[in-house]
Amino acid sequence: MPKRTLRRIADVAPGEAPLTLRVGWQDGGHSIVDVSDIVRSFRLYAPLRDNSVPFGSVRVGEFGTDVIWTDGIDMAADTLWRLAREQSGTTMTGEAFRRWRQEHAYTIEAAAEALGLSRRMVIYYEQGERPIPRVVALATRALAQAERG
Repeated sequence: MPKRTLRRIADVAPGEAPLTLRVGWQDGGHSIVDVSDIVRSFRLYAPLRDNSVPFGSVRVGEFGTDVIWTDGIDMAADTLWRLAREQSGTTMTGEAFRRWRQEHAYTIEAAAEALGLSRRMVIYYEQGERPIPRVVALATRALAQAERG
């Protein structure tokens, strides 16, 4: 198994939109990451929602493996990297998703059934209206490989 290299964060700042971060990676790239779903979903981040801890106080944690707001509130670099990829559509483009579906003769309904999605979500993915999560991109590859035997 190949050695996995951890993504490291070089710098971080609040983004222009609420609950977004501008993350600078040690490899030189930058990402705008919307963390609103995570902040709204987990109790750990409640102080960021209710402004008792200012979102703008974010800073890079020790060794660049996370970002922190206080000693008790942090977010891992891997989480931010995954979100950045999903939100930018780099895990799979809508066109690649459509091509996969057509090459394997899936109707929209059959693709939805095979992937455990709604018909509407398949359409959103194909039209590029929603980023395709990594798990869906991986599922398309697994289904394609299963067909090959």
